[in-house]
Amino acid sequence: MSVWDDLVGQEQVSAQLTDAARDADALVTAVEQQAPPPEASKMTHAWLFTGPPGSGRADAARAFAAALQCTSPDRALGGVPGCGFCDGCHTTLVGTHADVEIVRTDLLSIGVKETRDLVRRAQLSPAGGRWQVIVLEDADRLTEGAGNVLLKAVEEPAPRTVWLLCTPSVEDVLPTIRSRCRLLTLRTPSVAAVADVLVRRDGIEPAVAESAARATQGHIDRARRLATDERARARRATVLRLPLRVDDVGGCLKAAQELIDAAAEDAKQVAEEVDAKETEELKTALGAAQGGRMPRGTAGVMKDLEDRQKRRRTRTQRDSLDLALTDLTAFYRDVLALQLGSRLALATTDMQDALERIADASSPEATLRRIEAIGACREALDRNVAPLLAVEAMTLALRAG
Repeated sequence: MSVWDDLVGQEQVSAQLTDAARDADALVTAVEQQAPPPEASKMTHAWLFTGPPGSGRADAARAFAAALQCTSPDRALGGVPGCGFCDGCHTTLVGTHADVEIVRTDLLSIGVKETRDLVRRAQLSPAGGRWQVIVLEDADRLTEGAGNVLLKAVEEPAPRTVWLLCTPSVEDVLPTIRSRCRLLTLRTPSVAAVADVLVRRDGIEPAVAESAARATQGHIDRARRLATDERARARRATVLRLPLRVDDVGGCLKAAQELIDAAAEDAKQVAEEVDAKETEELKTALGAAQGGRMPRGTAGVMKDLEDRQKRRRTRTQRDSLDLALTDLTAFYRDVLALQLGSRLALATTDMQDALERIADASSPEATLRRIEAIGACREALDRNVAPLLAVEAMTLALRAG
């Protein structure tokens, strides 16, 4: 076992990171022994991990962070950093290493204040590990101001600080930031590779794992959820029946409302699981008596928490809608494949009858227009158009196609 085992279908990236981790280990060893540093090194202070959703960007960054902190004695004997068992690897992977900061957000954006705090911590020397590592899993959610704050830190890094930024594409960060990072591009894993890891790591039945991997087209986290969560399977089935319900205007509007309601219900379920626990923990920390009133001066803190929870519900609803739109796109992609006689493997084989019905009743040009309508809905949501209006426009376009 090593830290690289969970990188599915990313052999080339794993090899690059392994070489960099080996050179990083040599650099630190030279500093500790007061020896001259190696003349050439594949290690650098800033990395940009890009790739489509589900490719494992954050997994790759965390694995690299663990390899940088690896303290296995086998390294001195020519072994590869990232054993997965030593204290450095283990604490990094479980999120408790003092010198590894894993930053992810459940909000719509990362602001200037949070980024300044992060940059300030990044200037510190390692407390006990070999490197100070900052993993920013949602670098694409940095506001423009936050990106400018981060730029200075990437331009003038501390000697043993490493920034690992994760984004869907290079266009999601400022050009001045990406020009100072080494780019790693991950690819979508194959269906077979995802199914294999679900069976091997999660103990899922092979047939279920293969079906989930195919339905999600190589998205590892979505495949795992689809294979293990009955609620996720039911929601996907509801979304995939939408193309059969847009025969008239009334059906379009009703389907749009149900899609919005389903996303809101998802957000509510997440809130019920997390908000109550967060609120109770904060009340306890502020010294509130069980069932009693809050101490004076704490109203502002509680209000901040409520605002954060509200923003999180908004993002959860957006994420749920985006997932539904992804499933719809896959459906119409399969329709197009049938219309063109493609041998491409279908993602929505559980909807074979509906696929054939719509493929026979329309043309490839109409299917392409429907796919474009889904893309337009996504763009409208990104521009903060009211979700119901955006989805209604999409469902009407699906009918008109």
